[in-house]
Formats: sequence, C-alpha cells, structure tokens
Amino acid sequence: MLTDRQTELLIRPTASADLPAITRIYRHAVETGTASYELTPPDEEEMAARREALVRNSYPYLVAEEGGQVLGYAYAGPFRTRPAYRFMVEDSVYIAPHAQGQGIGRRLLTVLIEECERLGFRQVAAVIGDGSPSSPSVRLHEALGFRHTGVLEDSGYKHGRWLDTVFMQLSLNGGAATAPDPDSLPERMFRRGL
Repeated sequence: MLTDRQTELLIRPTASADLPAITRIYRHAVETGTASYELTPPDEEEMAARREALVRNSYPYLVAEEGGQVLGYAYAGPFRTRPAYRFMVEDSVYIAPHAQGQGIGRRLLTVLIEECERLGFRQVAAVIGDGSPSSPSVRLHEALGFRHTGVLEDSGYKHGRWLDTVFMQLSLNGGAATAPDPDSLPERMFRRGL
C-alpha cells in the first residue's frame, strides 16, 4: 500500500466494494475510448468474475483512491495461458475520465510493477490498443522503462477506424539472465497445476 502525502492518493489492493466504480471506469473506456477492443461494456457481475479469477490466484489488482473515491485501477494477469508463459504478466490500467492527466496512472502502474517484481515475475507486457506514439498509455509505459517490442498494424476496428496494437515489455528480476526462482508465484502456481 502506498500513500502519496501531497495528494492523499492511496494505492491499495482492490476490494469487492470497489466493483461499482471499477465497472463505471471500464464502461467509459469501452464506450468512448480505444484502449480496450471490447465493443460492449461488461456488467458488474462479469467484472466481479474477472477480478475474482485474478485475485484468487494472487495476481495484483489495485485501485487508486482519494477521499474515499476510486479514481482508477490497475491489474496484472496472465499474458497467455500456456505454462511456458507463466513468468510473464500483462498489465492493464484504467483511470476515471475526470482524473486523467494527473499522474494517477503512473502511480498505479509503478506500484503494480513493484508487486509483479515482488511476486517473482520476469516480464510485464503492455498490449496497447490504438498505440500511436502520442497515446497516453504508450507515453506512460515508455516513462516507466518499457521498451517497444512490436506492432500489429490495423488489428482492431472501433469507432469507425482501424487501430494498431502496440506491444511493450519490461524485464523484472533480472529477466532471462538467471533461472526462475522456485519460490516465485509463477512457480508455485505451476506446481499446483494452475
């Protein structure tokens, strides 16, 4: 948990009571933006199921709260389900429309990266819809050390236009320089058959 004393912004693990706010934030992103390639916003029940699938397996799922109001959320989940990918997670960060551009995404993503590192993951992937160079998400990930690793050109169609998907990646815990830590979350999950 992180408290920023200047703004009283609290970054903390999510709770089920946060789901209405999380659902509203994501609904707005789906309906008006291009960060998500979903076309129909999921309801609160679906968002709860998605959250539970991550939290149940100890993936980090965080919210940014100020004055009791959830202003954004971020989580990391499996990049792909095949077991060899187990050391790589994909991040997601969403900010309420009125709170964008205030550094909340950066604070959330910073804490999320720290959590992923603490859990023993080796790579964090960002799969960014509408990943133009001027995209706030691309700029955020660049600022936190992510490197560009690929583009799927014209891979999505939303709001009447074709969108590129940008892949970015950040190495953690020495990346591929050393063998996996047998006590890391990915290895413990693998031994449990997850």
